[in-house]
Amino acid sequence: MTAPTRPQHEIRAQYTDTTVTVYQAYTPSIGLPAARDGRFPAAWKRDRMTWIKPSFLWMMYRCGWGTKEGQETVLAVEITREGFDWALANSELSNYVRGVHPDRTTWRSSLRRSPARVQWDPERDLRLDRLPNRSLQLGLAGEAARRYADEWTVSIRDVTPLAREIHGQVRAGRLDEARALLPAELPYRTDATPPRD
Repeated sequence: MTAPTRPQHEIRAQYTDTTVTVYQAYTPSIGLPAARDGRFPAAWKRDRMTWIKPSFLWMMYRCGWGTKEGQETVLAVEITREGFDWALANSELSNYVRGVHPDRTTWRSSLRRSPARVQWDPERDLRLDRLPNRSLQLGLAGEAARRYADEWTVSIRDVTPLAREIHGQVRAGRLDEARALLPAELPYRTDATPPRD
């Protein structure tokens, strides 16, 4: 029997009835205080776009398992589902797509009004190779970034040690052991459907 094929665009996340876990990576000067205090420090800029990723492996690809400069501290940020769904419902694609948008002018206008941006990037496997399906990145700006930091965040954990442990297993060729350590991510169901490219 053939395994079911994953949809091209699918949000997979670790979540509960009330929260969703997303990942970000920061310098230790921001990441360590955030994990210690359970909230982002004053140095975290609420007026800048911040990108959250529900996929642990996509985050590992982006931050090089926490080895890239400025991304040495990997955070698991648990936020409210209500907030995550609000961001999805108020998002626009970060790029113009013919057939999705009537024209570039309409897309630009929508993008200016939207506090959240959606980007679909190739999902990654344990070796960080591309998979055929796409993973969500959600950019938060303005109202969305402020609400993320000040209202939606439930907890912040430093998962850098977990990233290093999984990476060590992958480098040693122990993929089953590495896979067993991954956060359990399931298809995320929501009425707030983000745009797809």
